[in-house]
Amino acid sequence: MAETHVLFVEDDDVIREATQLALERDGFTVTAMPDGLSGLESFRADRPDIALLDVMLPGMDGVSLCRRIRDESTVPVIMLSARADSIDVVLGLEAGADDYVTKPFDGAVLVARIRAVLRRFGHAGGPENPDPAGRGQAERGLLVFGDLEVDTEGMEVRRAGAPVAVTPTEMRLLLEFSSAPGTVLSRDKLLERVWDYGWGGDTRVVDVHVQRLRAKIGQDRVETVRGFGYKLKP
Repeated sequence: MAETHVLFVEDDDVIREATQLALERDGFTVTAMPDGLSGLESFRADRPDIALLDVMLPGMDGVSLCRRIRDESTVPVIMLSARADSIDVVLGLEAGADDYVTKPFDGAVLVARIRAVLRRFGHAGGPENPDPAGRGQAERGLLVFGDLEVDTEGMEVRRAGAPVAVTPTEMRLLLEFSSAPGTVLSRDKLLERVWDYGWGGDTRVVDVHVQRLRAKIGQDRVETVRGFGYKLKP
């Protein structure tokens, strides 16, 4: 089995070199770039399995780089931010990032987050098995909610007959909602099921992805249940 290819874009020489060595020790193939423009060139040339992008980069910042990558690919993206409570986190997620890790980070935590993302993406830009436990989906096939159609076998979404482009993370989120329409799912439960967090995570990741999903399938399709979570309207 081929090694996982990681694109790592970080302008700090010490962090870039130390992280590259740590990831390579864990069996990853790493291409490390010092700025956003070279990072974009490397992405287009090498098509890595996952991209790690620092938010603050010279030439082209990490958020802009994430947008450019997302315009061309559904490859998983993890943002690296120095401030956990900054707007950078939300901007990165809104740009299309699937997760984020705050600096300074523990190497083991970073590797765990990378592997968690890759498990749900299956290295090919799409989910390997978006519903591994078969929760609520005894019958595979086409799920219909008004003008919204979710093809759980073809991993496709259509609205009013027109295809809707969703990322693998958005697809997993929609599958969780559509497997139990009308049932409220808490943010913590969604973090566990969609992001594979075995520990508490930042619920802003859920909130931003729900916002992105609403923009694609209809703002009123996913309802906020204040103080509890979200549910898909049947």
